Amino acid sequence: MSAHSEAGTPVGASPETSAVSSHRSEPSYLSAGHTLRSWLFTLDHKRIAILYLITISAFFVVGGLAAGAVRVELISPRGTFMSNEVYNRMFTLHGVVMIFFFLIPAIPAILGNFLVPLMVGARDLAFPRLNLLSYYLYLAGGLLALTAAVTGGVDTGWTFYTPYSTFYSSSQVTMTIAGAFIAGFSSIATGINFIVTIHKMRAPGLTWFRLPLFIWAHYATSIIIVLGTPVVAITLLLVVAERVFHIGVFDPRYGGDPVLFQHLFWFYSHPAVYIMILPAMGVISEVIACFARKRVFGYHFVAGSSLAIAVLGFLVWGHHMFVSGQSMYAGMVFSFLSFLVAIPSAVKVFNWTATIYKGSVSFDAPMLFVFCFIGLFLIGGLTGLFLASLATDVHLTHTYFVVAHFHYVMVGGAISAYFAGLHFWWPKITGRMYPEVIARITAVILFMGFHLTFLPQFLMGFAGMPRRYHYYPPEFQTLHVMSTAGATVMAIAYLLPVIYLVWSLKYGRVASANPWNATGLEWQIPSPPPTHNFDEVPVVTGEPYDYEHLALSENEEADGTRAAVPRPQLDPAARGGAA
Repeated sequence: MSAHSEAGTPVGASPETSAVSSHRSEPSYLSAGHTLRSWLFTLDHKRIAILYLITISAFFVVGGLAAGAVRVELISPRGTFMSNEVYNRMFTLHGVVMIFFFLIPAIPAILGNFLVPLMVGARDLAFPRLNLLSYYLYLAGGLLALTAAVTGGVDTGWTFYTPYSTFYSSSQVTMTIAGAFIAGFSSIATGINFIVTIHKMRAPGLTWFRLPLFIWAHYATSIIIVLGTPVVAITLLLVVAERVFHIGVFDPRYGGDPVLFQHLFWFYSHPAVYIMILPAMGVISEVIACFARKRVFGYHFVAGSSLAIAVLGFLVWGHHMFVSGQSMYAGMVFSFLSFLVAIPSAVKVFNWTATIYKGSVSFDAPMLFVFCFIGLFLIGGLTGLFLASLATDVHLTHTYFVVAHFHYVMVGGAISAYFAGLHFWWPKITGRMYPEVIARITAVILFMGFHLTFLPQFLMGFAGMPRRYHYYPPEFQTLHVMSTAGATVMAIAYLLPVIYLVWSLKYGRVASANPWNATGLEWQIPSPPPTHNFDEVPVVTGEPYDYEHLALSENEEADGTRAAVPRPQLDPAARGGAA
């Protein structure tokens, strides 16, 4: 993506030099203020992204510790150190924290907050105060959920199925639901902010089909958030009303229908899967294009598939309810739609593969995490087809097969992409490079540990072992021990980035403005970015991911045939006209 001045001539010989020199008068966002107040009350989208990074990482640790406790407990068929009630509370804590407070907000709140304004050429999000409010809503919801865990916990599972959650459970259901409810408002505020920013604050010349695919993915995600989150918020509110006032919406004792809860809950929660995975797909598109040094194959199809997933995702909630008593004809319709929604995801994987094919691929850490994503996401997607089929889902539902499938898609997919994006944009976020060799080793450890953890669970589920059981038949012990060993390897893979990324903040090599030699507006300003991003509004004139033109320019520069021109970079537009 290139940018030119009004006269249409390229600017400057070295984009790093020109970009940095044009911002020398303004400090980076990291040095704009050093007091705690300057961080807690900031309106800078980049600083808010850092607040999210710290907070979401803390919730990830909590959810990971809960998962570790569950895996240790399952080493023995009769348990090791937990009672049945504590076990139920522990896997519920893991699910609630990981889904509502890590997987759903991680990429949009951290990478999206930081990068969306930079990628569209804006100085901030459309509503900076709403952005700060969304962070504090998220923090309040998370603290409320953790308070519920400390004061007794909740034992319903993260789905809060009725009538157990409305009548039988004596745990802290109301407080936990309140935390998820408040966090939902945070998601809605973020989604609205992204939609308005992408619609109204794009740089001149940045048409819809010049947008980075990262932006397309976040746009589609924001649509799901804004349309779907109010449904689950109202549903959870009705669960609380049912517990407190016994109004008879879901409780059959008062004329309610517990299956209605499942319809309402999954109407949001299946699209929520795409809230977690669509931003990850946007990250993958950016990283693949950079490290394959090619345009994204079928750019328009990849962009359109994001919107197709957002639309079709609202039509397939019923495949979670094949054994809940719905009619055979409804099951057939939802089965067909579940197969249909796999097509846009397959389009993305095919186009990523075609982009890599015959590309000049470099195996830096972000690209290794991309390969990790593709390998794990493919297994998760293909095993999902078994659950979309009426014949096989009846046998596999509510078994460890579902657990393994879900983790291959969500954890293997979303977290691998999160690590890919975090490493890719870490030099831009912090101005420092991470230790490359250790990061590559981490990607390999994560890939191997993940398979060791969840492949045995596919076997257990196929053999009929139900999920969420504290005690299990002894014949499954070997597979459980293998799974726990794999979880230990995964824990090492998750701990290593925390260590070396924090280390890099002080000891890492200083990053240039564009260390990956990438296209995109975010790479044409210093690392870390100035407080207000751009001194002047950029004007975009080139196409996205123009790596072939970039490589040609570099070769000609190296041969001495002409002066260095068009690495994609910014040209200041006339202030008044651009505004």
